[in-house]
Amino acid sequence: MKILFVTAEAHPLVKTGGLADVCGSLPLELMRHGHDVRLVLPAYPTALARARDLTCVGTVDIPLAPAPVRVLLGTMPDGQVPLYLVDSPAHFAREGTPYGDERGQDWSDNAERFAVFCRAVTAMALERVTPGWRPDVVHCHDWHTGLVPALLQLEPAATRPASIFTIHNLAYQGLFSYSKFQDLLLPSGLWRPDGLEFHGKMSFIKGGLVFSDWLTTVSPTYAEEICTPRLGCGFDDLLRRRRDRLCGILNGANYEEWDPGNDPFIARPYTAQSIESKAENKRHLQESLGLARDEESPLIASVGRLVEQKGIDLMVEAMSELMERPVQLVVMGNGERRFGSALEDAARQNPGRLAVHVGYTEELAHQVEAGADMFLMPSRFEPCGLTQLYSMRYGTIPIVRRTGGLADTVVDADATNVAAGRANGFVFEEPTQPELLRAVDRAIECFAETPGTWRQIATTGMAQEYSWTRSAGRYRDLYRGALCDRPA
Repeated sequence: MKILFVTAEAHPLVKTGGLADVCGSLPLELMRHGHDVRLVLPAYPTALARARDLTCVGTVDIPLAPAPVRVLLGTMPDGQVPLYLVDSPAHFAREGTPYGDERGQDWSDNAERFAVFCRAVTAMALERVTPGWRPDVVHCHDWHTGLVPALLQLEPAATRPASIFTIHNLAYQGLFSYSKFQDLLLPSGLWRPDGLEFHGKMSFIKGGLVFSDWLTTVSPTYAEEICTPRLGCGFDDLLRRRRDRLCGILNGANYEEWDPGNDPFIARPYTAQSIESKAENKRHLQESLGLARDEESPLIASVGRLVEQKGIDLMVEAMSELMERPVQLVVMGNGERRFGSALEDAARQNPGRLAVHVGYTEELAHQVEAGADMFLMPSRFEPCGLTQLYSMRYGTIPIVRRTGGLADTVVDADATNVAAGRANGFVFEEPTQPELLRAVDRAIECFAETPGTWRQIATTGMAQEYSWTRSAGRYRDLYRGALCDRPA
């Protein structure tokens, strides 16, 4: 099959979160299954700098763009996955993240930026820009790409490719005013309750939810959760109506990059058979982050976005009580400034025991995974989560709330699961400070009093297999089913 993979970010070209990891890994795995996969994203400066062998293969006139939009073809940095970049300098030639400036403020013209991107992708999907290659399937990811299924459905059913839309996080919906809808010069027929209109605003993500042939989420549990009022973000009724076209496919982990036995970023590689070498990585992390050298106390880590979804507010509220425990803590991530400031204040009050790094670097993330004993992930909701998968592979035992992909991957270390050899983490139910602290206390007790059980839980996690091979097989079957649905 010919598959066009549409995304706003992909590692290692540009990354703000798990979306980039998925779109950087899944296309290559699908290629290994024998499919012709091509990735397309906006031509950000970092993407232009890191892509290989770029050449212009066509242009498209888009009313919102001041000049013809170029479509560049090259490859990902590994030289394997073909890559298209939609080059509209007026919209994408700027520093910052894909969505905002270096201070974290969203670009005021995000609606125009991603409308230009989606129009260019739609033209590509219909072979109007890149003659000689027409996809069988267009696989879109998150709100930035939601206009693509909406625009494709305006074409005759027999001539357009099948469309798949993956929801990575339903809370991010691409909401803009009706006047912005008018500014984008979209067909007026798309402004209706069963179109892009959502409580008087335009929703990019609704284009994907309504008009794609199939919907996926990034874990089976999240697929169930978004059909409820609690986590449906206002779309639960729509998603229940499309339930027969919605499936949850668990994300995979890229074990080529996240493997403690072959990780160039860490102080000393190790495996489940040599897990005692993890102690050297702990010492290295303590030294590099200014923590006291302490082999007896567990080192707890948290790496992720500093937003309420991730439960960072629970961690901030519980910080004084956490610091009363015999633990050290490392927190790294980008997000809301109020959380970053609160964490930095707490670090100043707890020198040698709490290290905070506001920002993200791939190298430090690997070192944290290798050096920590526990990984704290108290998410209020979690579509899939990848860091708990990385943590398990590194023998860093996750402490998580039971939700979404965390519920699908982490098995609580209660007596029954430990005895059966299934336990790979510690799980709590409600997103509250007392529940979080009780789970941490259970982990501390196991670490301090039953080292044999602790090692068993860690090595059980290291043996878990969540590679992309299985997930890619599920997507392959979904693509085939979507193509079978197409008119002759």
